[in-house]
Amino acid sequence: MPKTIYFTRHAQAEHNVAEDYSIPDAPLTKLGREQSRNLRNETEDDFQKDADLIVSSPLRRPMQTMIIGYAPLRERLERAGKPVVIMPELQEVNALPCDTGSDRATLASDPEFTGLDLSPLEPSPTPEHWAGASSWTSKEGIFAPERVEERARWVRRWLRDRSEDKIVVVAHGDILRCLTEGRRSATPWANAEVRAYTFSTDPAHADDAVVVPVREVAKEGSDEPTTSDMANGRA
Repeated sequence: MPKTIYFTRHAQAEHNVAEDYSIPDAPLTKLGREQSRNLRNETEDDFQKDADLIVSSPLRRPMQTMIIGYAPLRERLERAGKPVVIMPELQEVNALPCDTGSDRATLASDPEFTGLDLSPLEPSPTPEHWAGASSWTSKEGIFAPERVEERARWVRRWLRDRSEDKIVVVAHGDILRCLTEGRRSATPWANAEVRAYTFSTDPAHADDAVVVPVREVAKEGSDEPTTSDMANGRA
Protein backbone atom coordinates (compact mmCIF):
# COMPACT_ATOMS: atom_id res chain seq x y z
CA MET A 1 0.00 0.00 0.00
CA PRO A 2 1.42 3.44 -0.89
CA LYS A 3 2.22 5.54 2.15
CA THR A 4 -0.04 8.57 2.64
CA ILE A 5 0.94 11.68 4.59
CA TYR A 6 -1.84 14.02 5.72
CA PHE A 7 -0.08 17.38 5.96
CA THR A 8 -2.08 19.81 8.11
CA ARG A 9 -1.54 23.51 8.71
CA HIS A 10 -2.50 24.78 12.15
CA ALA A 11 -5.74 26.69 12.63
CA GLN A 12 -5.87 30.49 12.94
CA ALA A 13 -3.43 31.85 15.53
CA GLU A 14 -3.06 35.25 17.14
CA HIS A 15 -0.19 36.38 14.90
CA ASN A 16 -2.25 35.59 11.79
CA VAL A 17 -4.90 38.09 12.85
CA ALA A 18 -2.65 40.81 14.22
CA GLU A 19 0.08 40.26 11.60
CA ASP A 20 2.38 40.72 14.57
CA TYR A 21 5.74 38.91 14.61
CA SER A 22 6.34 39.70 18.28
CA ILE A 23 3.73 37.41 19.87
CA PRO A 24 5.78 34.62 21.50
CA ASP A 25 4.82 31.11 20.38
CA ALA A 26 1.49 32.44 19.16
CA PRO A 27 -1.51 30.36 20.32
CA LEU A 28 -4.81 29.75 18.57
CA THR A 29 -7.53 32.38 18.52
CA LYS A 30 -11.14 31.63 19.44
CA LEU A 31 -11.83 31.22 15.71
CA GLY A 32 -8.83 28.92 15.43
CA ARG A 33 -10.31 26.66 18.06
CA GLU A 34 -13.60 26.65 16.17
CA GLN A 35 -11.74 25.77 12.96
CA SER A 36 -10.08 22.90 14.81
CA ARG A 37 -13.46 21.60 15.94
CA ASN A 38 -14.69 21.82 12.35
CA LEU A 39 -11.59 19.90 11.27
CA ARG A 40 -12.52 17.16 13.69
CA ASN A 41 -16.08 17.02 12.37
CA GLU A 42 -14.97 16.86 8.74
CA THR A 43 -12.23 14.24 9.16
CA GLU A 44 -13.43 12.07 12.05
CA ASP A 45 -15.07 9.58 9.68
CA ASP A 46 -12.30 9.88 7.09
CA PHE A 47 -8.60 9.24 7.72
CA GLN A 48 -8.95 9.55 11.50
CA LYS A 49 -10.53 6.09 11.34
CA ASP A 50 -7.37 4.36 10.14
CA ALA A 51 -4.34 6.66 10.35
CA ASP A 52 -1.41 5.03 12.17
CA LEU A 53 0.54 7.95 13.65
CA ILE A 54 0.32 11.65 14.54
CA VAL A 55 3.40 13.87 14.35
CA SER A 56 3.26 17.51 15.46
CA SER A 57 5.41 20.58 15.62
CA PRO A 58 6.02 21.53 19.28
CA LEU A 59 4.75 25.09 18.90
CA ARG A 60 1.50 25.87 20.69
CA ARG A 61 -0.73 26.44 17.66
CA PRO A 62 -0.14 23.11 15.88
CA MET A 63 -0.34 21.16 19.15
CA GLN A 64 -3.61 22.91 20.03
CA THR A 65 -4.96 22.21 16.53
CA MET A 66 -3.99 18.55 16.90
CA ILE A 67 -5.45 18.20 20.41
CA ILE A 68 -8.83 19.57 19.30
CA GLY A 69 -9.01 18.55 15.66
CA TYR A 70 -7.53 15.08 15.90
CA ALA A 71 -8.87 14.10 19.33
CA PRO A 72 -10.53 10.85 18.17
CA LEU A 73 -7.40 9.73 16.34
CA ARG A 74 -5.14 10.63 19.25
CA GLU A 75 -7.36 8.75 21.71
CA ARG A 76 -7.44 5.64 19.52
CA LEU A 77 -3.68 5.63 18.97
CA GLU A 78 -2.84 6.26 22.63
CA ARG A 79 -5.05 3.34 23.64
CA ALA A 80 -2.95 1.25 21.25
CA GLY A 81 0.28 2.49 22.84
CA LYS A 82 1.19 4.94 20.07
CA PRO A 83 1.52 8.45 21.54
CA VAL A 84 1.78 11.61 19.47
CA VAL A 85 5.31 12.22 18.22
CA ILE A 86 6.40 15.77 19.07
CA MET A 87 9.01 16.69 16.45
CA PRO A 88 11.16 19.84 16.83
CA GLU A 89 12.17 19.55 13.17
CA LEU A 90 8.59 20.53 12.21
CA GLN A 91 8.86 23.97 13.84
CA GLU A 92 8.18 27.05 11.73
CA VAL A 93 11.00 28.57 9.72
CA ASN A 94 11.72 32.15 10.68
CA ALA A 95 13.70 33.39 13.68
CA LEU A 96 10.85 35.47 15.07
CA PRO A 97 9.08 35.27 18.44
CA CYS A 98 5.84 33.98 16.92
CA ASP A 99 7.72 31.23 15.08
CA THR A 100 9.92 30.20 18.01
CA GLY A 101 8.69 27.57 20.44
CA SER A 102 8.51 27.61 24.21
CA ASP A 103 10.91 25.63 26.36
CA ARG A 104 9.91 22.20 27.64
CA ALA A 105 9.23 23.32 31.21
CA THR A 106 6.86 26.07 30.06
CA LEU A 107 4.89 23.69 27.85
CA ALA A 108 4.83 20.99 30.52
CA SER A 109 3.28 23.46 32.99
CA ASP A 110 0.35 24.15 30.64
CA PRO A 111 -2.59 21.82 31.44
CA GLU A 112 -3.64 21.81 27.79
CA PHE A 113 -0.55 19.79 26.91
CA THR A 114 -0.88 17.23 29.70
CA GLY A 115 -0.23 13.73 28.41
CA LEU A 116 2.04 14.74 25.54
CA ASP A 117 5.57 13.33 25.54
CA LEU A 118 7.75 16.43 25.40
CA SER A 119 11.04 14.57 25.86
CA PRO A 120 12.06 15.09 22.19
CA LEU A 121 12.55 18.77 23.08
CA GLU A 122 15.52 17.83 25.27
CA PRO A 123 16.88 14.65 23.67
CA SER A 124 19.73 12.72 25.25
CA PRO A 125 22.03 12.11 23.54
CA THR A 126 21.65 15.05 21.18
CA PRO A 127 20.93 13.84 17.62
CA GLU A 128 23.81 14.20 15.17
CA HIS A 129 21.76 16.38 12.83
CA TRP A 130 21.28 18.89 15.69
CA ALA A 131 25.00 19.77 15.59
CA GLY A 132 25.43 23.52 16.01
CA ALA A 133 22.05 24.01 17.72
CA SER A 134 22.19 24.81 21.42
CA SER A 135 18.50 23.92 21.80
CA TRP A 136 15.43 23.29 19.67
CA THR A 137 14.39 26.92 20.13
CA SER A 138 17.80 28.38 19.19
CA LYS A 139 17.15 28.83 15.45
CA GLU A 140 20.74 27.61 15.05
CA GLY A 141 22.21 24.68 13.15
CA ILE A 142 19.55 22.59 11.43
CA PHE A 143 16.92 24.97 12.85
CA ALA A 144 18.41 28.05 11.18
CA PRO A 145 16.09 29.56 8.53
CA GLU A 146 18.72 29.22 5.82
CA ARG A 147 18.84 25.45 6.38
CA VAL A 148 15.11 24.83 6.20
CA GLU A 149 15.26 22.86 2.94
CA GLU A 150 17.75 20.48 4.55
CA ARG A 151 15.53 20.17 7.62
CA ALA A 152 12.47 19.48 5.47
CA ARG A 153 14.37 16.76 3.61
CA TRP A 154 15.29 15.16 6.94
CA VAL A 155 11.60 15.13 7.94
CA ARG A 156 10.50 13.61 4.61
CA ARG A 157 13.08 10.85 4.92
CA TRP A 158 11.98 10.16 8.48
CA LEU A 159 8.35 9.91 7.37
CA ARG A 160 9.22 7.70 4.41
CA ASP A 161 11.22 5.31 6.58
CA ARG A 162 8.51 4.83 9.19
CA SER A 163 6.57 1.58 9.05
CA GLU A 164 3.15 3.26 9.27
CA ASP A 165 1.09 3.59 6.06
CA LYS A 166 -0.97 6.66 7.06
CA ILE A 167 0.68 9.47 9.00
CA VAL A 168 -0.86 12.78 10.08
CA VAL A 169 1.56 15.72 10.28
CA VAL A 170 0.55 19.02 11.92
CA ALA A 171 2.82 21.98 11.25
CA HIS A 172 3.04 25.49 9.75
CA GLY A 173 2.64 27.19 6.38
CA ASP A 174 6.29 27.91 5.58
CA ILE A 175 7.68 24.54 6.63
CA LEU A 176 4.81 22.77 4.82
CA ARG A 177 5.84 24.53 1.62
CA CYS A 178 9.35 23.17 2.00
CA LEU A 179 8.09 19.71 2.90
CA THR A 180 5.77 19.45 -0.09
CA GLU A 181 7.76 21.41 -2.69
CA GLY A 182 11.34 21.03 -1.53
CA ARG A 183 11.88 24.78 -1.44
CA ARG A 184 10.57 28.01 0.03
CA SER A 185 7.64 29.32 -1.99
CA ALA A 186 4.51 31.44 -1.80
CA THR A 187 2.02 28.59 -2.30
CA PRO A 188 -1.02 29.34 -0.12
CA TRP A 189 -1.92 27.05 2.75
CA ALA A 190 -5.14 27.87 4.58
CA ASN A 191 -5.55 27.58 8.32
CA ALA A 192 -6.70 24.08 9.30
CA GLU A 193 -6.14 22.83 5.77
CA VAL A 194 -5.29 19.18 5.12
CA ARG A 195 -3.69 17.84 1.95
CA ALA A 196 -2.81 14.20 1.32
CA TYR A 197 0.53 13.35 -0.29
CA THR A 198 2.43 10.19 -1.15
CA PHE A 199 6.06 9.56 -1.98
CA SER A 200 7.27 9.71 -5.58
CA THR A 201 8.22 6.37 -7.11
CA ASP A 202 10.73 8.01 -9.46
CA PRO A 203 14.21 6.65 -8.52
CA ALA A 204 15.64 10.12 -9.19
CA HIS A 205 13.56 11.43 -6.27
CA ALA A 206 14.62 8.80 -3.73
CA ASP A 207 17.43 10.75 -2.04
CA ASP A 208 15.22 13.79 -1.43
CA ALA A 209 12.18 11.65 -0.51
CA VAL A 210 10.02 13.81 -2.80
CA VAL A 211 6.28 13.84 -2.11
CA VAL A 212 3.51 14.26 -4.68
CA PRO A 213 -0.07 15.43 -4.07
CA VAL A 214 -2.94 12.97 -3.86
CA ARG A 215 -5.99 15.05 -2.87
CA GLU A 216 -7.31 18.03 -0.98
CA VAL A 217 -8.90 16.66 2.19
CA ALA A 218 -10.20 19.57 4.27
CA LYS A 219 -10.00 23.35 4.46
CA GLU A 220 -11.58 25.07 7.44
CA GLY A 221 -9.99 28.54 7.33
CA SER A 222 -8.72 31.17 4.94
CA ASP A 223 -5.24 31.66 3.46
CA GLU A 224 -3.83 33.58 6.41
CA PRO A 225 -0.29 34.82 5.66
CA THR A 226 2.81 33.23 7.13
CA THR A 227 5.61 35.43 8.49
CA SER A 228 7.46 34.97 5.19
CA ASP A 229 4.39 36.22 3.33
CA MET A 230 4.21 39.28 5.58
CA ALA A 231 7.92 39.99 5.23
CA ASN A 232 7.63 39.81 1.46
CA GLY A 233 4.51 41.95 1.19
CA ARG A 234 2.17 39.04 0.39
CA ALA A 235 -0.17 39.58 3.33
